Amino acid sequence: MPTHLKIYRGPVENDSPVVTKNETGEDCVTVSFGEVLPLIVDAVTSERTWLSDFDNDDITISRDLYEVLSAYQYFRRPGA
Repeated sequence: MPTHLKIYRGPVENDSPVVTKNETGEDCVTVSFGEVLPLIVDAVTSERTWLSDFDNDDITISRDLYEVLSAYQYFRRPGA
């Protein structure tokens, strides 16, 4: 008999994120950058292996954030 595991995500809050569908029909949730950044930083710092599961996933960011990140990437190059 197969066993099904359930992932515990902490206490249920009333402010559940709104789930929408993207253009390919996949479920999406919109959250603020400030909400996910500390979690991603912690996962990278802790070298969590599950991060590699998302290496090929696309993300959507605002144009101004993209421009800032592009400039940061350019100026942090060695010899720049």
